[in-house]
Amino acid sequence: MSAATSDRLFVLEAIPARILSISPDGLNLEVLLDNLGGTPDGIAVDHAKGHIYWTNMGADWSANDGFIERVDFDGSNRTMIVPKGATHTPKQMQIDVEAGMLYWCDREGMRVMRSRLDGSDVTVLVQTGSTATDRSDERRHCVGIAIDRAGQRIFWTQKGPPNGGMGRILSAPLALPEGMPPSLRTDIRLVFDNLPEPIDLEWHAESSTLYWTDRGDPPQGNTLNRCHFAGDLPGSPEVLLSDLQEGIGVALDSRNSRAFVTDLGGNLSIAAWNGTNHPGVIRSGLGPLTGIVLARPTRTTKGN
Repeated sequence: MSAATSDRLFVLEAIPARILSISPDGLNLEVLLDNLGGTPDGIAVDHAKGHIYWTNMGADWSANDGFIERVDFDGSNRTMIVPKGATHTPKQMQIDVEAGMLYWCDREGMRVMRSRLDGSDVTVLVQTGSTATDRSDERRHCVGIAIDRAGQRIFWTQKGPPNGGMGRILSAPLALPEGMPPSLRTDIRLVFDNLPEPIDLEWHAESSTLYWTDRGDPPQGNTLNRCHFAGDLPGSPEVLLSDLQEGIGVALDSRNSRAFVTDLGGNLSIAAWNGTNHPGVIRSGLGPLTGIVLARPTRTTKGN
């Protein structure tokens, strides 16, 4: 057992399926939890209770066998939160600790979803399709999600086919209008269209800025991007980091004005927001990396 007294990055590795704990400089790596099974994808933390939540797409993406689990910061007390069958292939997730809610996207389920922190009250907020034919249309696949708590809205990505230039970012109010089914919402706004293949999202509340990764082809793809908002109006997108090997996860570090990015090539990269240093890879040679979150744990973490 080793004391975690400084910032740590909790990173999901898809192969082998495990949670890594990495120092922000990329030098120190510990395996927090292994043998996750399936394909872990999205990760979030509850600092107040010392919990790490993660989504798992399951072993067969064509089957409805995705699930969500939780573990303590020290790797103990592994708990099933949302069981198999309640979500198809859950992807990126976010946590709203104050409201006691988890939010996530369900790719093959073609949904934006939420539940309470204990996994109860699973609710569909957005439904983009329902049939097998719909499922084969990757333009309907919901992947990344971000929450603007002050603005009471969610953002999500519908990635489209690989390198297809059909990816979109959309937004809608957090609350599903009373009497309106999630498949017929009329309050959805299109933020960006015709993106290469947008994946994960993060919202920076202090600057009203949306960050996202894109795993499609360059020059717009394999990038970390951001866009400042004036109310509901997005500005022009800006590329912060290029040459990723199929970029997936993004975690913001407001204290140090930087972002951490993972990719399927097994790289952990860093990008400064203000351009004062050169962004680049700080850890490489790992298996495919998916979700990432920055934590400031006060408990202990397991190492090996």
